[in-house]
Amino acid sequence: MLPDYEDIPANGEDFKVDKERIERAVREILLAIGENPDREGLVETPARVARMYAELFQGLGQDPAVHLQKFFTEKYDSMVIVKDIEFHSMCEHHLLPFTGKVHIGYIPQGRVVGLSKLARVVETVSRRPQLQERMTDMIADLLMKEVNALGVGVVVEATHACMTLRGIRKPGSYCVTSAMKGAFSRRASTRAEFLNLALKK
Repeated sequence: MLPDYEDIPANGEDFKVDKERIERAVREILLAIGENPDREGLVETPARVARMYAELFQGLGQDPAVHLQKFFTEKYDSMVIVKDIEFHSMCEHHLLPFTGKVHIGYIPQGRVVGLSKLARVVETVSRRPQLQERMTDMIADLLMKEVNALGVGVVVEATHACMTLRGIRKPGSYCVTSAMKGAFSRRASTRAEFLNLALKK
């Protein structure tokens, strides 16, 4: 079971990736599929994969809430939207990538955060074994709690390699998830305004 973001150390110092264990596991996988892990092209592959996993899953050692601790007191009570935040994550079901864009909107209640902080939240939340549905909800919940927003809307659009490269193999298909909190959930007009602005090309 993955730790809740509230249980993760803020600076990631206690987070360690056992690269040697990953290397041994990758070597076993190569043997299991009938490959020779000692041939020239594969001899360094286990170490490469270990370094890659340490990078792709670094969000496990970071608390995304730290990016929302710095805010500005501002009497602005209209919608703030940051759209097309690109992300790359790993589906926890097959450990294959899913990539796409996140659109975030919120209505401040006396606090606004730097726009880059929203992108940092997305980066941290996505850098772990993930489900798109969970990721969408986690981003929205973080903003509601840490920024004390009047409402939050999050939409995630992504393409999943576990659907395009294997199984049904349908390239070009993508998944859209949304999370609406507070005023975005209660008011149809607020929700419609966010979706119109966020998804408008």
